[in-house]
Amino acid sequence: MKRMYKVVIPGDFISEDVNRAGEGTYIEEGKVYAMRYGVVDEKDEIKVVPFVGKYQPAKGDVVIGRITEISFPYWIVDIASPYEARLHMSEVTSGGKKRVEFGSMHTYLDIDDLIVAKVTNTDAMMRIDLGLMEDFQLGGDGRLITIPYTKVPRIIGRKGSMIRMLKEKCNCFIFVAKNGRIWIRGKEEDMNLASEVILMIANEAHTSGLTDRVADFLDSYRSKMVRMDNKGLKR
Repeated sequence: MKRMYKVVIPGDFISEDVNRAGEGTYIEEGKVYAMRYGVVDEKDEIKVVPFVGKYQPAKGDVVIGRITEISFPYWIVDIASPYEARLHMSEVTSGGKKRVEFGSMHTYLDIDDLIVAKVTNTDAMMRIDLGLMEDFQLGGDGRLITIPYTKVPRIIGRKGSMIRMLKEKCNCFIFVAKNGRIWIRGKEEDMNLASEVILMIANEAHTSGLTDRVADFLDSYRSKMVRMDNKGLKR
């Protein structure tokens, strides 16, 4: 029998089985509702699988965001989603730090600054609240690249196998956020290599044998660099 899929939009009623409510849903007055556009999957838990497109935030996700606006008492943050997120000024003044005064928020976080944050809350109106992570601010000599958020699991790999290999063989710090943004820090040539390989993985995520091809590519590149060094050639 052909399986039927139910298409929902934010706010659509799905079920009264609140114990099975999962990703992409919210509970209100003992009922489960859709939090995003997508199709309902009730195989194990009740969840809404998004259509291919931009990242749909969920509580608990760790994301890389860019400050786009300062609107006291919030920083407005682009998280590569159709919906803007907000970061309350208390997030940078907790722990006994001095209170942020009106007009001075830019001295803490300014337009275009990059941050690492956790989605602390979403609601039916897609108001998204963020909380800052430790060592939350990104900058300096690093590099930000963006891939489709649906490809993030392939970059991580089974039990973290792919990302461990990338860090070791590219000799870089690599942080992969749930919204498809990836922060890379290292020597310029190492960051170039990491960026190339990450984009390769994203483009070929649907193919089999990818892990072995990536390992072969990285080993071949490193061997080539060693040969060039031994010959005294510039990279």
